[in-house]
Amino acid sequence: MTYLFISDLHLSPEHPRLIRGFLDLLRHYQNKNTQLYILGDWFNAWIGDDYTAPWLDEIIDALKNFDASGNQIYFQVGNRDFALGQDFLKQFHGILLPDIYTLEIAGQQYRLEHGDALCTDDVAYQRFKKIIRNPYLVAFLKKTPLSFRQKLANGFRKKSRENKQQKSYEIMDVNDQAVIEALENINYLIHGHTHRPEIHPVENKLRIVLGDWREQTSEAMILEVDEYGQPHFIKWQIA
Repeated sequence: MTYLFISDLHLSPEHPRLIRGFLDLLRHYQNKNTQLYILGDWFNAWIGDDYTAPWLDEIIDALKNFDASGNQIYFQVGNRDFALGQDFLKQFHGILLPDIYTLEIAGQQYRLEHGDALCTDDVAYQRFKKIIRNPYLVAFLKKTPLSFRQKLANGFRKKSRENKQQKSYEIMDVNDQAVIEALENINYLIHGHTHRPEIHPVENKLRIVLGDWREQTSEAMILEVDEYGQPHFIKWQIA
């Protein structure tokens, strides 16, 4: 059994190389009895499970083949694709995980999450997240036309880029106390979001940060955990 963890792929039709990189990853792990965990921001934006497009069909077909080979796909929402739900995942027997999920491998406890909730120093973002993730608002938006949701998503992305330019890296990174609390009664914490792949020792435990996928460097830092619970980074090359 191979446990594979990835995040922050930001797939979109505007970045076909990232899509090819993901499809190559599925083919590489196709016959390795793999549990694939995608910890958020799988897509650059997600406007609803009723969205369809040829580029997305190719991904769905590849995931169906991946599932048919006996592998399993798990997904946690991120800040860019929090509207993605079980209706989309059921096409390839994917499973939607809660925002915080504990996985046991070889007797070790792994806490999985996207990572944005750990960035408590970014007060403005946390306030915005609380509003936009309100279940009533999400339910309302799902009933609006796709064209409206697309414009809304484009506006959010533009605003996010502008806000990041005005904030320091320290504010947008995880809060140390939040990490310590997350690791309580847990051996490992695995998350993405911050785009700073690294393994950090924290009081005899480990915080593992997954890397984002980048066309500029043609690589991504992904994580494998073997059946004995040993984690190690892999530099995945994007062709």
